[in-house]
Amino acid sequence: MPFGVYGGKLNCAVMSSELLNIVVLSLVALSTSAISGTFGLGGGVILLLVMPGLVPISAVIPVHAYVQFFSNASRVAFDLRHIAWHIILPFTCGSVVGALLGAQWADWVSLDLLPLFAGLLILVVTWVPIASPQLTGKSAFVVLGFYQTGLGMLAGGTGPLGASVLSQHSQQRDWLVVNTGLYMMINHGVRVIAFSLLGVAFASWWEVIVAMSAGSVAGSWLGTLLRKRVPAANFFAIFRWMITLLAVRMVWIATQEGVL
Repeated sequence: MPFGVYGGKLNCAVMSSELLNIVVLSLVALSTSAISGTFGLGGGVILLLVMPGLVPISAVIPVHAYVQFFSNASRVAFDLRHIAWHIILPFTCGSVVGALLGAQWADWVSLDLLPLFAGLLILVVTWVPIASPQLTGKSAFVVLGFYQTGLGMLAGGTGPLGASVLSQHSQQRDWLVVNTGLYMMINHGVRVIAFSLLGVAFASWWEVIVAMSAGSVAGSWLGTLLRKRVPAANFFAIFRWMITLLAVRMVWIATQEGVL
């Protein structure tokens, strides 16, 4: 399922318009990556909302996945000492299975209700005290990887549920931000591989991807610096409310599309 590419002989006006789009996209990638680097999430969803109109709809999700891989990988690289190594294997296993099935879901699964159910689940996990061993076991990360990557193949912007699950493990600022970046790095990396196997022509978008990825790495560096200026006492409250706002947005989208 190859995606559209720029083709033909471009005149100067078209080239100038494309260059402006690339500059805007790289600045947006920098800003949104800085948000994620500071608070742990939110930037990827904002970037996904901005890209349509600057990138053809058919290319938005695969290009977004590629750029977010670099955004999250750089966030992790800037603070390696906080990595929770034990989540890598179970999350990767779930992600691979999710990517394999997610590539097939578009033809026979109705996604209309998924934002509603996902948003409500995020609110429950975030706000309802649950003393459940399932939330802290490795099986939780297998299921999380399956959900994040499988749904992400179709919709993108699936990070808030994983953030809410991680917040059950630790409320320490750097741990949350780095490990949210870690599981999203795996998520986006597996999706990029899956999209490539499906025939997505990433090479056709190399200028956009390189510019946005460079912006996202710079944003991760900036966000890492800004995070140190956010009082630790207030950080978890901000993190929790950001998850909540993103979950409410998912529920609102579902209601606006008339699924209720």
